[in-house]
Amino acid sequence: MSEQTSMKKTISARSARNLAGLFNWGNIAAILPGLIAVLWVGVENTDRMAIIVMFIMMVVPNILWFAASIVIYTIARHHPNERVGHYTQQAAYRYYAIVGLIVVAGTFYGTNVKLWLITWVITALIMVPWSIIDFIRIRKETWQETIIEIEAHN
Repeated sequence: MSEQTSMKKTISARSARNLAGLFNWGNIAAILPGLIAVLWVGVENTDRMAIIVMFIMMVVPNILWFAASIVIYTIARHHPNERVGHYTQQAAYRYYAIVGLIVVAGTFYGTNVKLWLITWVITALIMVPWSIIDFIRIRKETWQETIIEIEAHN
């Protein structure tokens, strides 16, 4: 016969606050390389190598973040502190909506570099400031330790 014992675990306020902002950090990390590439290539540059590098810098970080974001979302959205889940969900809504828009719009862009550049600048103008606003909200909020009970089977 197995006995059940319960232990209490404390999740620090700092840990919860940091996890609440993690999805926003990923959003910025996925968007900024593409924005840097857009600024580097510019609208009038027609050098094929520069355009290829730009697309790599736009696409690869987003593919990597898309995969990692699913893991982060799963962990953070169901965190015992509901505020962590709230901030994660809001950042996820923004990211997945923008990526979905890019996929749909990009289908019609083809190789029109100007349209890609304009889209990427608009994406960065939405994502980066909104993430910074979330960071400010997260820092201003009063975070408390969360105590959870863990059941162990002997």
